[in-house]
Formats: sequence, structure tokens, C-alpha cells
Amino acid sequence: MEQFRGTTIVAVKKDGKTVVAGDGQVTMGQQVVLKGTAHKVRRLYEGKVVVGFAGGTADAFAMCEEFEKLLNKYSGSLMRSAVEYAKNIRSGQRSNAEAMMIVADKETLLILTSVGDVVEPDDGICAIGSGGNYALSAAKALIKNTDLSAKEIAVKAMEIASEICVFTNSNFVVEEV
Repeated sequence: MEQFRGTTIVAVKKDGKTVVAGDGQVTMGQQVVLKGTAHKVRRLYEGKVVVGFAGGTADAFAMCEEFEKLLNKYSGSLMRSAVEYAKNIRSGQRSNAEAMMIVADKETLLILTSVGDVVEPDDGICAIGSGGNYALSAAKALIKNTDLSAKEIAVKAMEIASEICVFTNSNFVVEEV
């Protein structure tokens, strides 16, 4: 059975704001769009943490749920929860997953993978998913060459990715912390 996948998530940190934006397309295989209005960006821990996920749908939901439990356990500490999440995966508590998440709060922006990687972007910009490289390139160009806000950059980057990537639509969910 083929997993549902195909999405784009981008995050931009600028001027004390962090924005995570994602599209709404759910794709099965290379040819079927199953849904165009999925919400793959959401708030956790009393609205103080924003996550965006990409990859196999079941794996992404499981990652999100597991991460939320750690946020609750560690009183919303994003970095501590991310490190514990990675330790749990590396110790064999979870395997065979195919998903990634961007997690952000007011201070921290990270990429988490289903194999236990935790990556903090150098420049406050990151993206994941099938259209991630398109959105990442666009966001990097926009942040260097415009005076747009973090939210405006994230939305424009998603618009560009949706014009190029067949697995990305223009039904965006945008959250700012």
C-alpha cells in the first residue's frame, strides 16, 4: 500500500518573528491528488509552538504526536524536547518512519527527522517536503533582496514553490510565533 505524501513546508525567522507555512495538498504516488485542503501546519503546547510536517501521513502524525508529548513533559522547552525526541529515535524506540517536521517557538527554529536528526538552520530559513528546495531558494533570495516581513517572505516562497512543484498547491496554512 502506497503512503500519502507530497507537501511543502517553509519557515522564516526575521525581526523577532518566526513563520511556518505549508500547502494543503495530499498526494498518493506520482499521479493522484487525494486532498487539497489538508492542514500540515499547526500549533502545539498552548499555541506557543508551531510545527509543520511532511512525508508519509501516518509517520508525520505519529512524529507530531510524539513530539507534543515531549513538549508537555518538558514544559514547552523546544530544544529539550527535540533532543529527547532524537534520543528516543536513536535508542530504537521508533523506526521505519518516513517524515520530517519543522518546529518553532519564539526563539528556536529546528528541523526534526524521523531518523533522529535535529538541525538548526544557520540563517533562520528552512524548508522540507517535495517542494522544499523551491521554497527554500525563494525564501533565501527574498530575505536577502527585499524588505518583506517573515510572513510575506514565507507566503511568497510558497507561491513560487506551488508554481513549480506538482506536489504543492496554493492552499496555504500560515502560523506565526
